[in-house]
Amino acid sequence: QVQLVESGGGSVQAGGSLRLSCVVSGYTYCLYTMSWYRQAPGKEREFVSSIGMRGTTSYKDSVKGRFTISQDSAKNTVYLQMNSLKPEDTAIYYCKRLLVGSGSCSGSYWGQGTQVTVSS
Repeated sequence: QVQLVESGGGSVQAGGSLRLSCVVSGYTYCLYTMSWYRQAPGKEREFVSSIGMRGTTSYKDSVKGRFTISQDSAKNTVYLQMNSLKPEDTAIYYCKRLLVGSGSCSGSYWGQGTQVTVSS
């Protein structure tokens, strides 16, 4: 059973930084991508960033140049370094593993989320 546990959230002032971590437990032989999503109060969950197994990254336009996603395969951990934080970055941040394949190698797993609050 795959489990994802996020940590690193907190409260910071605008312009500050946080680093989120997502530790993944449980073995899979499937190909996958790891992503960060966020959900602000009253809004739908939205994509923030992703990283493929070979290191290919993607970012939401509004976080490009401020956020950096990375992974440490030896530690089964994905990180999201967030710099120059803005009040509009306030949200619950979720980690997601998307299985890339078919049959038993399809589906996704989510973490429980970690709160990020940015004050002006």
